[in-house]
Amino acid sequence: MPGVTLAIARPEHRELLRSALRGLLAVAAAMLAVGLLAASRLKFGVVFLPRSLLLFGIAALLVLRGLPAHHPFSTLGPANAVTLARAALVALLAGLIGERAPGAPALAVAIALAVIVLDGVDGWLARRTRMASRFGARFDMETDAVLVAVLALLAWQFGKVGAWVLLSGLMRYLFLAAGALIPLLRRPVPSSYRGKSIAVFQMLALVLAVAPFCSAPLATAVAAVALFLLTVSFLLDVAWWLRRAAATGGA
Repeated sequence: MPGVTLAIARPEHRELLRSALRGLLAVAAAMLAVGLLAASRLKFGVVFLPRSLLLFGIAALLVLRGLPAHHPFSTLGPANAVTLARAALVALLAGLIGERAPGAPALAVAIALAVIVLDGVDGWLARRTRMASRFGARFDMETDAVLVAVLALLAWQFGKVGAWVLLSGLMRYLFLAAGALIPLLRRPVPSSYRGKSIAVFQMLALVLAVAPFCSAPLATAVAAVALFLLTVSFLLDVAWWLRRAAATGGA
């Protein structure tokens, strides 16, 4: 509970959590307004908005839990506020899972494109305001990962691509699970232009696959190329880990 969180927070963290709560409530209010409008115009089922709000609520709890330990500033900051908005949009996108309304694919494309565009804004703001943090980087990365997972699920749900496309969304979580067993895979990999480019291509490819104007054969081809590139990227990361371990004498 927010009140409990503030009550037990250390004094130096209370202003940070207050700032986060203000941001969360503002984003939730905007999300509620957008969700109500979309549900009424596109005739979505009654579970669309509650499901979206529940998912955003889970994200909010994770934000409040991670901020004090990994965000060394007294306020949430504009960059994380943008990432909050991205997370809310991803929650609305996830609310489309199971929706069969004709307008669902078009709305999914619009939401996903907004999330991708804003992806370049939060990082720029973090650098501009000198408020980059481990929390912000992780928050941004996890939002991207969930976006890819949801888009992959929607591409399958809309009948554009086979169930194999779910690997695109599961790839990161499979490596996290592997890292829990293999300490070597927990080491951070240096950021690279290759990794960033493939991540953006992966998201755009899945947006195209979901788009109502995209045929199933084209969606399958594009999603397959994106999954192949993503797999190669992960294998290159593993190769980097192995070379680093060999250079340092690790097992």
